[in-house]
Amino acid sequence: MTLITRTDNLLQLEAHRSRLILDKKAGKAVFHRKILFMALKPAEVDLADLVDVTVDVGVDRASGVEVCNMLLISRGGGAWAFPADDKVVAERDAVAVRQFIGLPANA
Repeated sequence: MTLITRTDNLLQLEAHRSRLILDKKAGKAVFHRKILFMALKPAEVDLADLVDVTVDVGVDRASGVEVCNMLLISRGGGAWAFPADDKVVAERDAVAVRQFIGLPANA
């Protein structure tokens, strides 16, 4: 389950050893990830460069388990995959991020 913390200028999502921080004052989005016990270098992008937030659903071929992520897509074509427990959680997270940064709702 994703833990969402929101104020007027800050939105923070935490799930599965990942943390996404959207800061309106700084105008930045920062993505922190850990693999096993190692913290990777945080990825950072300007909030103005985020052009879309979508939900990606795939199926693991070996186990048949559905794997869901919220994707944040930047103007340059890069994307961050924020993990979710299931499609409902990923969609809820995407709505929260879209509302926070002022993107229109997905049809």
